[in-house]
Amino acid sequence: MSLQGLSTVAVTSRLCCSARNPSTGRTISVRCKAVGENRQVSLDETIVYEGIYGPWTVDDTDVREVILYRSGLVTAAASFVVAASVAFLPDNFSLSAALKQNVDLFYVLGSGGLGLSLFLIHIYVTEIKRALQALWGLGVLGSATTYFVLAQPANKNLIEYVIDNPSSVWLVGPLFAALTGLVFKEGLCYGKLEAGLLTFVIPIVLLGHLTGLMDDGVKLTLLASWMTLFVIFAGRKFTQPIKDDIGDKSVFVFNSLREDERKALLEKLEQQKTQN
Repeated sequence: MSLQGLSTVAVTSRLCCSARNPSTGRTISVRCKAVGENRQVSLDETIVYEGIYGPWTVDDTDVREVILYRSGLVTAAASFVVAASVAFLPDNFSLSAALKQNVDLFYVLGSGGLGLSLFLIHIYVTEIKRALQALWGLGVLGSATTYFVLAQPANKNLIEYVIDNPSSVWLVGPLFAALTGLVFKEGLCYGKLEAGLLTFVIPIVLLGHLTGLMDDGVKLTLLASWMTLFVIFAGRKFTQPIKDDIGDKSVFVFNSLREDERKALLEKLEQQKTQN
């Protein structure tokens, strides 16, 4: 198989990671400790990873952006769990009233956390990343429209209106479709069971509410599963090595090159492969 064919398979089969696209082909040394590595890394030590198109390393900016990516997921998960917990608290419980009054605030915080993660997510196929971001944008726009045009005139908060009016799922749904795409990518790349389960639980809950084919008991059970899986998913992100969420930086370096530079690099790598 040619190197070009090999690179195509690698790029299309792996949608992993999160961070930034490097703008140059230079190897950058790391002066940090990579979280979750199998061994301790001193401040002066540089770990060089072998990528498809050459060696690469982790820098301080990569570490910060991965932490922000994971923090966005934690924010989204925590906000969702707090907001959704209202469905399980007794009406006469003092905390229940306070949560109901601020449930839209948690919705905004969770949406913002998800947006941050989608901005920083590292996916080799740019079109997929842009599609997830577009879904998030549509969901935010739809949520704002639902709140200001429909919920406020009815003297309801956004969540309450969506619960009472299942058809409004069409407006807020794209936001959760973006979340589904993110967890699907995580499940596919890292084999995370909780992410794989969320890929099915999220759309099932929304479609069940939209169609009215699911009774409240089933919806509450699935909602509780969603809350639990989301917490596990977000928490376990911090057990992964930083480099996992960065991915193969050499691919992004390659994608940033001009066509003639790509061709020259492929020819060089092909020659090295033949010599070896």
